[in-house]
Amino acid sequence: MDFMTGEITKLYSYETRLQTFNGWPFEEDCSCTPENMARAGFVHTPSGNSPDVAQCFFCLKELEGWEPEDDPMKEHKAHSPHCDFVALKKPVEELTVEEFLKLQKERQKFQIRKTCNQGIDKFQEAVTVRRGQIIKTSMGED
Repeated sequence: MDFMTGEITKLYSYETRLQTFNGWPFEEDCSCTPENMARAGFVHTPSGNSPDVAQCFFCLKELEGWEPEDDPMKEHKAHSPHCDFVALKKPVEELTVEEFLKLQKERQKFQIRKTCNQGIDKFQEAVTVRRGQIIKTSMGED
């Protein structure tokens, strides 16, 4: 398998990210065109009622409510200042293998952090529900 085109790394490619922007509501005479969104590391992840949701493939930050004048790179930096992808000083294609592997390690940290935070949120929701059930039971409100 080619190092840069493997399944894990395909979103590092600008062209791959750009291909996700089918149906993107901002095409021309805008700052947040599909090209600028893809350059800023975003992929288009629309949902039924939110056609303009975009997520950074690297830090996993989701943004929606885009306005035509929004600059994708500025928005990305403002909402995710610790994203290593937007901090890159050169194109991904020019990274050494060592630099790329270090970058990929940071990407995996973002993914692990997001997965853990989702698990914690689900656990806290379950605790809240169970606490309510215990309180109802202790008050004799079966």
